[in-house]
Amino acid sequence: MPSLGELERTIMDVLWRASSACTAKQVQDSLITRDLATTTVLTVLGRLEHKGFVVRQRVGRAHQYRATATREDHIAELMTDALGTAPDRTAALARFLGGIDESERVTARRLLG
Repeated sequence: MPSLGELERTIMDVLWRASSACTAKQVQDSLITRDLATTTVLTVLGRLEHKGFVVRQRVGRAHQYRATATREDHIAELMTDALGTAPDRTAALARFLGGIDESERVTARRLLG
């Protein structure tokens, strides 16, 4: 899975929070802690599209962007990729499960059935 840089993650956070597709200007306006040019936002959105994280659709004169998967899907894929690199998957899972709180362990047990 391609990785996300800091700015890419910031822009993905905007798209993940959005209730519908966003224009580059809407993304830019949502980045209240950063003062980025629209061209910079467009460049990053283009990289995210190339990496498969977003899709773009022309609506009128502008393009709108939306995430191809949810934040949870992305995190699950990262976790699966990380686990796949472990020489001892059982040990890695044991350490992960040992590091989560009891309510999360209860949830994991319930999900496993």
